[in-house]
Amino acid sequence: MKLHPVFQNLRWKLLALAIAVGLWAAFVSSPELITFVSAPLQYQNMPQDLEMTADAPERVYLEVRGLSARLRSFDPSRTAVVLNLVAVQHAGEYTFTVDGNHVDLPVGLRLERAVPGQVRLRFEHRVSAQVPVRVRLSGVPPEGYRVARQQVRPPTLTIVGAETRVKRVEYVETDPIDLARAGKETQFHVHTFLPDPQVRFVSPSAVDVVVSLERTR
Repeated sequence: MKLHPVFQNLRWKLLALAIAVGLWAAFVSSPELITFVSAPLQYQNMPQDLEMTADAPERVYLEVRGLSARLRSFDPSRTAVVLNLVAVQHAGEYTFTVDGNHVDLPVGLRLERAVPGQVRLRFEHRVSAQVPVRVRLSGVPPEGYRVARQQVRPPTLTIVGAETRVKRVEYVETDPIDLARAGKETQFHVHTFLPDPQVRFVSPSAVDVVVSLERTR
């Protein structure tokens, strides 16, 4: 008599069922644990005409709770705190509360708290400006010579950033030019430096400086 397909290999099916039930029981009975994760702060829908000026934290510490079985397979390096800036339409200060809506955790894990629990960001209008290049000389010219003139090409560079920060930048300065290497007329290709890390160059930051020497006697 031919057995119904349901009853074929019944012994193996019952064994597989028992193993599955045992694994499920072990999983649901595992204790809940807590771990702390350092997650980077990321931003979504950054406004194109505004600049973030407040020194926001680069990372947020997350207290994550879940079953030990879930935590063992949890990869913290794939976790980030994502703040949606779609509501930022004008310059000013905006406060964001970090909760579970900002963190994508695997199923079975939940966010207990974040440190800091809130992030306050300040936005200003983005502006650009032309600033002069100041030549920085070092050392002394060869004996019997002095600097007659110096010429920078281009004489100004374009910078961009938050309005208040751009207004503070009066000039950019070249890397030091060693006068001991200068001849009667020598051209140096050097980079310039912006003192404010939140302001950046639009144009290339390198310039050509022509240094002309003349005899002192």
